Amino acid sequence: MYCATMTCPDIAYSVSMLSQFLESPHTTHLKAVKHIFCYLLSIKHLKLVLGGNTSVTGFSDADWASQCHRHSILEFAYFIGLSTVSWSTKKQPIITLLSMEAEYVALTHATKDILWIHKLLKEFSFLHNLSLPTTLYCNNQGAICLSKDTTFHGRTKHIDIHFHFICQTVTSGNIELIYIPTKKMVANIFMKSLARFKFKRFRANLNIM
Repeated sequence: MYCATMTCPDIAYSVSMLSQFLESPHTTHLKAVKHIFCYLLSIKHLKLVLGGNTSVTGFSDADWASQCHRHSILEFAYFIGLSTVSWSTKKQPIITLLSMEAEYVALTHATKDILWIHKLLKEFSFLHNLSLPTTLYCNNQGAICLSKDTTFHGRTKHIDIHFHFICQTVTSGNIELIYIPTKKMVANIFMKSLARFKFKRFRANLNIM
């Protein structure tokens, strides 16, 4: 868990999945944990590299109802320049009815994190000049439209009101939502099992070298 949250974002999805079985683990889960340790041993020469410009960008995505519990998996990652500074993957608290809704809920969680990053960077204003809005990439056009136009909220009356926090953040100019194709979505590495070549490509995008 320490590695997943502090130094190795590339194992965040695996650790998140295995953490669901902490109360009643089986030998299958133990074998999976051993695989993670073997992977960490094989990449001990790699590290998160800091550098690049001072712009802040983020990626938000959701895996809709792919698990047997039908809760979608949300994930996001934030970069300062080329450096990965914050990431998360976890099960959404509600069951969403559409993939658009799952992406919308994920955007709300990602927005709360970027506001914390904004506050932190303002404390270090002598080192970093924060410029707003922060670009947040999403691969769902419907979720982006819903975040910008409150007239569509009639379609999501069943979603708790605090998930509509994303609309206020967009209106206030803290973030700007931009569409990005799924194949370029960096947060995919936090969401699902990937083929080896895709995993290595997304890991490189996290600036792990």
